[in-house]
Amino acid sequence: MYREQTTSQLKRRRGRRMVALALALALIAGGWLAAGAVEANLREQGAVSVRNAILNSAKQCCAIEGSYPASLEHLESDYGLRVNRDDYVITYEVFAENILPSVVVVPR
Repeated sequence: MYREQTTSQLKRRRGRRMVALALALALIAGGWLAAGAVEANLREQGAVSVRNAILNSAKQCCAIEGSYPASLEHLESDYGLRVNRDDYVITYEVFAENILPSVVVVPR
């Protein structure tokens, strides 16, 4: 049997729907912000990994050849290092043959 709802029942139902909508929007916004934070964290971790790979290759080159490589291209051509230059800006500076090079990796 169908029964008409009173005005107060309709207001309560409308209020519950508004609260549910507000909660859904808050959850979507929170998820979007969390995804952005996770993406930024992954990019930073990737930059650290690229820097460590470059330094490890430079140390391997020093152990084999007796001096650190003068350029990043030397590591790429002779030691199989692969660097994603589309995602990272890499600065490789050598002060002297016997001093570990300065490597800075920044995500784009």
